Amino acid sequence: DNGGKSAAIAYTLIETAKLNGIDPQAWLTSVLSRIADHKINGIDELLPWRYAQTS
Repeated sequence: DNGGKSAAIAYTLIETAKLNGIDPQAWLTSVLSRIADHKINGIDELLPWRYAQTS
C-alpha cells in the first residue's frame, strides 16, 4: 500500500504548510525547484516552517 503512504505524506506536508500560514502551492513550487541541488544534510531547510522564516 505504498500509494496510501505516499498520499499520507503529501497530505501531511500540505496541511503542515497551511498550519504555518503558508500557501502550499508556493511552498511546493519552491521546494521542487531547489531540492535537486540541495545538500542532504540541510534537507530540514526545505520544511514548511523554515520556508515561513525566509519568505
